[in-house]
Amino acid sequence: MEYEEQVLVDQNFPLFSRKTKPTTRNPVPAPAAVAAAENPKQQLLKETNSSPTPNHITFSDLGLAEWAVQTCKELGMKKPTPVQHHCIPRILSGQDVLGLAQTGSGKTAAFALPILHRLAEDPYGVSCLVITPTRELAFQLAEQFRALGSCLNLRCAVVVGGMDMITQTKTLMQRPHVVIATPGRIKVLIEQNPDIPPVFSRTKFLVLDEADRVLDVGFEEELRAIFQCLPNNRQTLLFSATMTSNLQTLLELSANNAYFYEAYEGFKTVESLKQQYIFIPKNVKDVYLQYILSKLEDLGVRSAIIFVSTCRCCQLLGLLLEELEMDAAALHSYKSQSLRLSALHKFKSGQVPILVATDVASRGLDIPTVDLVINYDIPRYPQDYVHRVGRTARAGRGGLAVSFITQNDVDLIHEIEAVLGKQLEKFECKENEVLADITKVYKARRVASMKMMDDGFEEKAESRKAQKVKMQHERKGRNKKQKRERGAKDV
Repeated sequence: MEYEEQVLVDQNFPLFSRKTKPTTRNPVPAPAAVAAAENPKQQLLKETNSSPTPNHITFSDLGLAEWAVQTCKELGMKKPTPVQHHCIPRILSGQDVLGLAQTGSGKTAAFALPILHRLAEDPYGVSCLVITPTRELAFQLAEQFRALGSCLNLRCAVVVGGMDMITQTKTLMQRPHVVIATPGRIKVLIEQNPDIPPVFSRTKFLVLDEADRVLDVGFEEELRAIFQCLPNNRQTLLFSATMTSNLQTLLELSANNAYFYEAYEGFKTVESLKQQYIFIPKNVKDVYLQYILSKLEDLGVRSAIIFVSTCRCCQLLGLLLEELEMDAAALHSYKSQSLRLSALHKFKSGQVPILVATDVASRGLDIPTVDLVINYDIPRYPQDYVHRVGRTARAGRGGLAVSFITQNDVDLIHEIEAVLGKQLEKFECKENEVLADITKVYKARRVASMKMMDDGFEEKAESRKAQKVKMQHERKGRNKKQKRERGAKDV
């Protein structure tokens, strides 16, 4: 697949490291543990198992401390999900783990619980560094860590772009137990302040959440800077909802006995998700959007996320819906961090029922009441479609995903259907009913476009674009220099 072929794995990429043998409480082994014991030279143990966790298995059976078991009970976690059942004992035993499971399957608790278990035994220094691709996901992970570690007086720091770097530096110097960061900001702090790298000298766990995105070739420079600060005896944990070839290759390069748990082969969406499409001309997408959103109550929808491909489209749709007197929030990367968090909070708390977002909201965000996902723009890669529609039908609930397909999207939707192994159903609606409001929608779009011009959005966008191009040129220059230096060493 084209998306996977873009990533070339460097054989010397320092993701995994050699470790000393850990001491453990001998938790009950997950299935296939016996095979691993009988074949200690096997570097990669892969297990594919989507079966539900047996009813008699509890969190205490996984080897977790009693306080962790009690916390799970208080949070309403009755029994381990499959990814937790298989991965928690492996992490407690000291193995590197790659966990591949659907969105909403409990992946965060699968790595957070064993990490907090180890932290409680030795609560000094930065025990864990979590790298995640988006700022919103970083804040959500911090909330989940604090909830699961509520009885430990856990100190958890979030280090992302858009926030004050001096404050972040001071926070890191206080050595919080868990640091959750986006790759770019933590790299800057590491390189600009010589006091920061020693903060991670005793880190026991490195976690890459949404690992397929974090390990994208664009983050390699950031990851190299991060890895240089970490000790050799760390554990590396990778969790993702989708598998890519670079994840597989990097896992096979592990110098440790690594464990790969895969809840399903390939790409998959949950059975409780109803997936539909509307084939429409591009110039009436807004009219169909307004029609569907006006029918939310009839569809039994409490809240909806509309995914678009660009920040410009996201901003415009947000203003359009505002002009049509619909309560909506817009979330995209051109907004300041405070406005991004505010938009997400309004949606998650139910203050607004509609969120218009770029793919910055497609990864990992847990918003339980999302009943509808609309793909206003079809994503370029099937992986992104899986992540988008995974915002609904979570934890066994039902959900609806509707994709707007224009003439230019036919090949993309066929590729998505081929990967999913199923065809999307047609969303039934009467064209004359939809187009009844076409004049009102067109007028609102013109007003929204003028508001964008008055707000200077285009100037801000051009400035961001120029800044991005400059950073890419600088990155290419540094990469070429590093390759020359490595080549000289080899000679």
